[in-house]
Amino acid sequence: MAQRATQSIVVAAVPSAVYSVVVDFDRYREWVSDLKSIDVTERDADGRALEVAFRAAAFGRSTKYRLRYDYSRAPALLSWHQTEGDVTESLNGSYSFEAIDDASTRVTYDLEVELAVPVPQFIQHRSAQRVQRHALVELKRRVESLS
Repeated sequence: MAQRATQSIVVAAVPSAVYSVVVDFDRYREWVSDLKSIDVTERDADGRALEVAFRAAAFGRSTKYRLRYDYSRAPALLSWHQTEGDVTESLNGSYSFEAIDDASTRVTYDLEVELAVPVPQFIQHRSAQRVQRHALVELKRRVESLS
């Protein structure tokens, strides 16, 4: 059974600045610490990454997964679903970007994870929360360092 978790963080930047960092997959290795490799395998006519292959540290080992991105609600929301994975059966989620004022954005990360191997639900839930918290803190750090 998939576990769903949602977390938010406030970033001292406008939504478009946060969104720009999130969709700049070619620069992820500069700021995503658990990422071992990333490869944009398909782009749309506008040059946006449609499918991205990741290799990351997870659960004390390396995991590979491929995500397909949906820009239909961009730049307010960027969503994705997993097309391949070795440790995860599904890894689906979204980032939403909400202006709080003229200089800050609430970023909400919604993530649904189902592991391919049997693991107690509370461990899956904790893992999803850890991934989210880590991703949001790194995103905040990256965006604010560019401002």
